[in-house]
Amino acid sequence: MPLRMNQRLATLLATLLVLSPAIASAHDPGLSSANLTVKADSIDAVVMFNQRDLASIEATGEALAIKLLQLRLGDVSLHLASSRVAVDSNNNASFQLHFARQTGRGTLRVSSGVISELPFGHRQLISVCTTDRQTLGERLISARENELAVKIRSGLQSPPTSHGRFAEFFLLGVHHILTGYDHLLFLSGILIVCSSFSAAMRIITCFTIAHSITLGLATFNVLAIPSRFVEPMIAASIVYVGIENLWSHGRLRWREVLTFAFGLVHGLGFASVLREMGIGTSDVGVAVPLFSFNVGVEAGQLLVAGCVLPIACRLKSAERFPRIAVPVVSSVIACAGAYWFVERIAA
Repeated sequence: MPLRMNQRLATLLATLLVLSPAIASAHDPGLSSANLTVKADSIDAVVMFNQRDLASIEATGEALAIKLLQLRLGDVSLHLASSRVAVDSNNNASFQLHFARQTGRGTLRVSSGVISELPFGHRQLISVCTTDRQTLGERLISARENELAVKIRSGLQSPPTSHGRFAEFFLLGVHHILTGYDHLLFLSGILIVCSSFSAAMRIITCFTIAHSITLGLATFNVLAIPSRFVEPMIAASIVYVGIENLWSHGRLRWREVLTFAFGLVHGLGFASVLREMGIGTSDVGVAVPLFSFNVGVEAGQLLVAGCVLPIACRLKSAERFPRIAVPVVSSVIACAGAYWFVERIAA
């Protein structure tokens, strides 16, 4: 490849990294959950939002509680009888809603009354179960597909197969990586200085093992660290990788060990995605969401590596790439991490 083309590709790569923090937040567009329990004469719901997502909704207090969920059983609209809200250490607001009902059976239709007011791309996991925790239906809704329909019968109903849940959480994991600009910059900072494909795979494997450990521990509530500490730590890892690329001049030692250590921190960040959707905070099944989300994260990482590595390896044949482009890109990565670190500390 001509040197001029190598320089253009290097410039394009640096420009994309400069613009990516500016055109989107480092956070996922938004996730929430609604866990409904069908009882003999009522339907109780626990709706969980991160408070940063609620900032875009005009309603507050009781008016907000009324708007959160819209329930219709057969031809009858169910009205909110009572509500209360609590906020946890991760800034998640948990709304406990109580809907009275009289109809014994029929089709229960559940939709969100606020999802159209939330940031574009926000998704909510709606789960409906019986009092003995048997799942009747589950769906990941959005502003475009805003309804879950479930048959309510007098007898017990067999739970749905896990295939739909696997696909939804797999795609959620892929989406989280591709829209998580902090994780993308961390991976890019690691991959851009790798000397070979095998070296890159070793580093990605270390990162995968590490974040899988903390993702599982955090989801099962074995390890609990508030997001106000985790998010700045993720930003700090990005700063460190960018700075290390600058001072190491391509002679990286212990990069696998370092990546493993930082992977433990990023796993806590991945876990916050599932916790915002109520996974692990109730008796709702954890195994399928945890496994499929993790597989989706790995698929997203491999997709990123498959795009970055060929470009980086081809550009390394240019004499000026290690001397000019790598420092420029690494500086951009370090500056973006520093910006996010200050922003998250101040939040």
